[in-house]
Parts: sequence; C-alpha cells; structure tokens
Amino acid sequence: MGKVTVITSGKGGTGKSTVTAGLGAALVRRGCRVLLIDCDAGMRGIDLMLGVSGELVFDIADIINGNCSPSSAIYPCKTMPELYILPAPQNVRDELSPSVMKQLTDAIKGYYDHILIDCPAGIGSGFETAAAPADRAVLVANAEPLSVRSCNKVREKLRYCAIDDISLIINKFNERRFRRLGVYEDLDAIIDEAGARLLGIVPEDGNASSASQKGLPVEGRMKASYAFDRIAARLDGKEIPLLIE
Repeated sequence: MGKVTVITSGKGGTGKSTVTAGLGAALVRRGCRVLLIDCDAGMRGIDLMLGVSGELVFDIADIINGNCSPSSAIYPCKTMPELYILPAPQNVRDELSPSVMKQLTDAIKGYYDHILIDCPAGIGSGFETAAAPADRAVLVANAEPLSVRSCNKVREKLRYCAIDDISLIINKFNERRFRRLGVYEDLDAIIDEAGARLLGIVPEDGNASSASQKGLPVEGRMKASYAFDRIAARLDGKEIPLLIE
C-alpha cells in the first residue's frame, strides 16, 4: 500500500513543485513506483516539469465527473519509467473536495509505492483537499524569514488535519547568501522556528531549475539530484546522515 505524502509550503516561490518532481524521480531511482498528484487547480505545473503537458487529455476532475477511468488520467513520464502524474484541473471551479480527494487516493494508492501530492501554497481550500488523504507532510521553505515563519501556520493546519508526521526541506539553499543575510545564526535556528524535523537541504542549482523548465527530470550530476537522492532514501525509511547537501 503506497505511502501518501503531501508536499506543502506557506508561501509561493519556495520551489515546492520542483521538490515534488525531484523527490518523485529520486524515489524511482530507488526502484519505487511513484505517482505525483498535482492539486494546484488552475495553476498546474508538474506536467510541464515532467514533459507530458502536450499529451494531456484528461485530469483529476474528469475522473470524478465520470469522463474517464483513473488510468486514463494518469500519465507516464517518458524519460523515467515508473514515474506517473495525475494532473490538476485547468479550472479552479473544478477543485475536488477533501472527502472526494481522499476517496480517490485511497482507491489508487495500492498501485504505487509512493504518492506525492503537490499542494497549492498557503492554507486555503486547495490545501485542505491536498492534505485530506495524506499520511505525512513535507514542508518546503527557503532560508529566509517570511518563508520560515509561514511554516508555523501550515504546521498548525496540518495538525488540525490530523497529520503529525511533519518534516522540513530547506530548498534552494545558498550558504554564502545565507551568511550574508545574517538573520539566522545557523540552520538550527531555522529548524527551531519552522517547528519540524529536518528531512534535508537542497542546494541552489541552476542546472536543476533549467532541467525542470525543459520538462526533464532532475538527475545525473546535478547538486540538487544528489540531495534529492539522500532525501528520498530518508523518506523511504533509510537512516542517512544529514549533511548540508
């Protein structure tokens, strides 16, 4: 039975969708079968990152409306077998309710080792829908005050949704910029303020950003790929030492 993880953030611009796609690819490299569910109705983007946007006919709303079977709305990533995407609706009005989202996810999770849900930023109705079927949550934040502070609100909301297994990824980390900013004494201060255990640190990586924009997986010798591989191992239950990756 697949483990369901919601990937979320308090504010936009943290690179949450890139983290979702990067973790999905890393889990596949570990031999897992992975489904990415895009829950950002009206603003979907995972399909572009995986290079399948030109093939989309159906989305998650079509399943609920009876226009297609679940398998018809789930698309394989051609460059990485065993990585699949269920796209979000194009229109916000087609956003699923939390209860329907949970029913759908429960019905299909047996076919995957992991399901990663890309949650809209913030704590609106889209957040509640994305969090409804989740067993655990990953907060994505950048090493800056507005991003880290917003984690508190998201963490409170996750616990209201009965999700207590909450971890943190610090994304797009640039140590030189972090030291120059001088807001936090060290990374422990960020972890304390976010209020979640650290799952990993993804370094700022222009090559990874470029790959995502071109619809290519983050892999190979990219710095971010190495970080995602280590984070995926932890997410998969392995004990991997934490490093500034």
